Amino acid sequence: MENPFKFGTIVEEEYFTDRVNEVAYIKEFVRSANHLVLISPRRFGKSSVVAKAVKQSGRKHITVNLQQATSVSDLSAKLLREFFKVHPLERVRHLITHFRVIPTLSTNPVTGAIEVSFQPSANEVILIEDVLTLIEQSHTGNDRMIVVLDEFQEIKDLAPKLDKQLRSIMQNHKNINYILLGSQESMMTDIFENKKSPFYHFGQLMRLGKLPREDFHQYLSARLSSIFPDRSDELADRILDYTSCHPYYSQQLAANVWQMGVLQPGLEKPFEAAISQIVTAHGLDYERLWMNFNRTNRWILKTLAANKPLQSGGHSTSTIYSALKRMQKDGYVIYSDRYELEDPFFREWIAVNNE
Repeated sequence: MENPFKFGTIVEEEYFTDRVNEVAYIKEFVRSANHLVLISPRRFGKSSVVAKAVKQSGRKHITVNLQQATSVSDLSAKLLREFFKVHPLERVRHLITHFRVIPTLSTNPVTGAIEVSFQPSANEVILIEDVLTLIEQSHTGNDRMIVVLDEFQEIKDLAPKLDKQLRSIMQNHKNINYILLGSQESMMTDIFENKKSPFYHFGQLMRLGKLPREDFHQYLSARLSSIFPDRSDELADRILDYTSCHPYYSQQLAANVWQMGVLQPGLEKPFEAAISQIVTAHGLDYERLWMNFNRTNRWILKTLAANKPLQSGGHSTSTIYSALKRMQKDGYVIYSDRYELEDPFFREWIAVNNE
């Protein structure tokens, strides 16, 4: 029997958890000539939501994660490589001849995919402009390409002034819908909401929150019922209470609870056993993380793990706020209606090991 829960990768088809309204909104939005900016904390499912929406739109689309790009040249090569998956080389060969820097193309003998590279000394601004112009010229206003750039805040680190250069290129495109995703809320907000930023109000801003509890509960309970027919509602409630409806960790915990029920059918406390298994499996990683935090950060994490007020420890408000912002940027802390630890299992580890 296959585990009905999936986490850690882009989730599709039967593993996809609702998000009906969000998918419908994105699918409808890309019918316009506008661009979309989607912000949400890590592991809230933004990549899966966008992947499902653009697939349902029936439009040609490509996706590149900027965290995987090592330079502007590498980003250009990745975009062109994805483009060739949509458009056969033969159909756009004449457009490539207009590139100011001709790429080196080769065919992977195993996958048949086209590999792309550029000369290391090439002007990177020219590379990215030529590639995006190719995409623009290969489509029309009635057949716009959807270009999804995930973790878009990484442009800040790829190259100096890349945001200004990209905006000057992208603002002229009429045959591309850009969907720009990001998990670093403060950086994404600065890029798109700061009046001094080149990307100020470049597209419609959308924020993806946690899943509605009622919908998520129904999803979890229905899938747990095959193993726990009399306890699925109770277990779904306990999972969502523990994870605060975090999409990724709810799926992870549900998958482990389900697995406990399969491997040990008579187990009295599968919920507690699943948590213990996850925390134990990640114990060494959590310890390494903990040792790298300074004393102020440790105090904040312990306070959040114990669900106590942050104003009770003798630290100044400015110190606490600065530390929270740093840990939020690094992905250890998230903010929805309050600050909380991103990983509930790390929270468990902190509570157990720092009493």
